[in-house]
Amino acid sequence: MTKPLLIVGSDTGVGKTVLTAALAAYWLTYRDRNVSQNMPSTSLGIYKPLQSGEGDREFYNQTFNLSQNLAEITPLYFETPIAPAIAAHKEGKPIDLALIWQQFQKLQKQKECLLVESMGGLGSPITDEYIVADLARDWALEAILVVPVRLGAISQAIANVALANLQKVKLRGIVLSCSQVYTTEEIEELAPPQMISRLASVPVLGILPYVNDLSDISQLSLAASELDIERILI
Repeated sequence: MTKPLLIVGSDTGVGKTVLTAALAAYWLTYRDRNVSQNMPSTSLGIYKPLQSGEGDREFYNQTFNLSQNLAEITPLYFETPIAPAIAAHKEGKPIDLALIWQQFQKLQKQKECLLVESMGGLGSPITDEYIVADLARDWALEAILVVPVRLGAISQAIANVALANLQKVKLRGIVLSCSQVYTTEEIEELAPPQMISRLASVPVLGILPYVNDLSDISQLSLAASELDIERILI
């Protein structure tokens, strides 16, 4: 059984969903002995505690044969596609921290592998006084930080690692995510892995290649195999 893993980004739209999907596909392909085309996986859980607007929970539900319904993937859902803390105010709904904690505990007991996708970055608000880093600390979640291959990657990585250290969030490492096909030379220019690892004092556990079809399980699992998977799914 692996430890629950939080996938958190250095910003929004940096590849958290792609990494979560790639790790899920890898688990189903190489580690779930009971999965079949006709039976849902009982060993894999994907959890996104809060979501605003349609998106990730619907994608996971459609792409993977999980033994979870939409409410079990995401127990707190808001119609307005903005930050959940702001959407909750707009829609007059409470942020029930007890509800998302209880669902996390339930999945943790049921699943051999539980992937928790963050709502944005470590500094993203969950309530007016509670951010994702607080949740990671309080739930004792170890995390992978997803940093995009683009200008600004170095400073984003360092700033987020500093926040993780401040909030006592354990980072297993950093994954660099490609939103398009890059050459090795381009990656070294935009997001040099060794420099990021050295400056942030956190290992870079690989570069997630561009995946052009997120519904293709084989393509997703192949992308995950490019990473130091044994240090990610532990």
